[in-house]
Amino acid sequence: MRHYPTDLLLAVEHVERALTSGALAPLDAALRQAGVADPLRRFDSRRLFEGLDRLLGGVSQYPWQPLADSDDVLELRPVGTVVLDDRLAEATLRGLLLAWALGNRVTVRSARPHLWEQVMSALREAGTPLPTGQVTGPGADAPVEPLEVPALPADADLAVDCRAGWAYGLFQRRHLPGVSLARIRSEDGDQRSGRLAARLRYLVARARRTPYYRDLPDITEDAGLTGLPVLEKAELEAHSLPASRDLSSGDPATGEVLRSGATSGEPRYIVYSRSDWENMVREAVPMLYALGLAPGDRVINTLFGGGMYGGLTTTFSELSRMPVESYSTAQFVTVDDLLMLTERFDANVILGMPALILPLLRDAKKRRPGLRVEKVIYGGTPMTETDKAWLRQELGARVVSSILAANDGAQLGYQCGFLGGTVHHVNDDYNLIEVVDEAGRPVVDGVTGHLLVTGLQKFEGPLIRYRIGDMGRTYEHHCACGVSGRVLEYLGRSDGLVRFKGETVLYGEVFDVLAAFEVSQLQIEVATEGSREILTIRTEAPCPPDAEAVRELLVEEFPVLGGFQDFDAALDAYELRIVCTAEGELPRNSVSGKVRNVIDRRLDGVAL
Repeated sequence: MRHYPTDLLLAVEHVERALTSGALAPLDAALRQAGVADPLRRFDSRRLFEGLDRLLGGVSQYPWQPLADSDDVLELRPVGTVVLDDRLAEATLRGLLLAWALGNRVTVRSARPHLWEQVMSALREAGTPLPTGQVTGPGADAPVEPLEVPALPADADLAVDCRAGWAYGLFQRRHLPGVSLARIRSEDGDQRSGRLAARLRYLVARARRTPYYRDLPDITEDAGLTGLPVLEKAELEAHSLPASRDLSSGDPATGEVLRSGATSGEPRYIVYSRSDWENMVREAVPMLYALGLAPGDRVINTLFGGGMYGGLTTTFSELSRMPVESYSTAQFVTVDDLLMLTERFDANVILGMPALILPLLRDAKKRRPGLRVEKVIYGGTPMTETDKAWLRQELGARVVSSILAANDGAQLGYQCGFLGGTVHHVNDDYNLIEVVDEAGRPVVDGVTGHLLVTGLQKFEGPLIRYRIGDMGRTYEHHCACGVSGRVLEYLGRSDGLVRFKGETVLYGEVFDVLAAFEVSQLQIEVATEGSREILTIRTEAPCPPDAEAVRELLVEEFPVLGGFQDFDAALDAYELRIVCTAEGELPRNSVSGKVRNVIDRRLDGVAL
């Protein structure tokens, strides 16, 4: 059985609370009598987390450490058995805590066995899985040489001590060349019952520090997640900054704050603590390799930035860790910039949103017919298959890959070179995705439903079973890239349902039909004019199609959009309008750069 450092951290937090409240007064007195001047300082869970996080290159990634300079990992393993000779109680205590954190069996050889039995018992009262431990007499036979733990002054920092030389004797590192983080996780037999269960236990305990989640029940295994309440968007907005601090832990302020795109209503602010941000970057670098980036690539980063929006900020942090050269132009990129960077800097990768980069690339191609871009990585909105084909045929793009991400919880999924359409690998160790029905009940694999996201490595402003507003379905897939496990077919926003003449039209279906006209962007608006209901379909395409041809195709595929109605035909109650524009002409959100997919102006005159 593998043990996880987060379970030891929860046990230390339990003892910390009990010492603070006086519930463990006998243990406090026994430790002080043994020479531990300030027992509470030695059970400082926050500083212990910070120390372990740096020692292991990420507590939340344990037992693997992804490497930023390549798509390899280091595997971390306990040494097995650790023997501690109890000469200084303070040193023995630190040795026990770190040895257990790293999954080792511990034998304490001591003339005061009752003290260490008390300590082990207090830690086990937390109810989390911990390694075995025993106490024997001084000089008892032991299978290994005792670990020498140096003394530490009473006021010394526990986080710094975790990175002292002696701590590296508690675990082993093994380099796995050619093995990616996603692949090793997919091959791990401890995924559901061990690894994800440990992540969820820790998340729930950390979430209870916030007022909103104060009464969240304990869960011991991953199946317990479905018993927790669904977090709806309205609840998230009501309890997030700037409206409320109910999702704040009260820990010292660190890290980065992003704002939502705010396509409707007031923006929200998303807080990432320093460790949350580090977790995001650690998980994103292997994903960028899987998307097709490689050492030596030269990346034009056109994602939107400024105004505290996250696209540019997050990717800047991630790319700066990798052996690539990055040109962060943000949304201000011009055709001149693109041509200069591809010619003078040999830029071979462009990263951005289809709504921005497709018009840019087409204009650049007209000005320089020989333009080549080897890799196109996109996110924010889907890209049509006709646009992907154009990138491959006209620019020679070898890689056209999609990232699914959100400001609320960063990356949700990614495409390797063997996935197409809107099918993405998911990283359940970072954002655990569920598919549920309207009532929040899980559906079986392959069935379409609402997506819930649980951020397993974001502890400030935690998201647990958050209904993110997207639809999709998951199923098992053995991919040619070597990664096996769940994939997500992303099916668009859950608000992409258009009600017209009492029937439902799906935004995604309309978009798919319009691929015949090489449409890159689509916006559907429903409004009223007097007593009439007006459905307006606006398109962007490199060569705007004839509006009547678009109308004929849509009416053929969706009869409800035509003149047919199942009531008095003399009533002039509905109208379909078609507006065909060139690329770049539909209005973009000033913060996110996205085109609004569906606008319904019928409800109190407010666009949703």
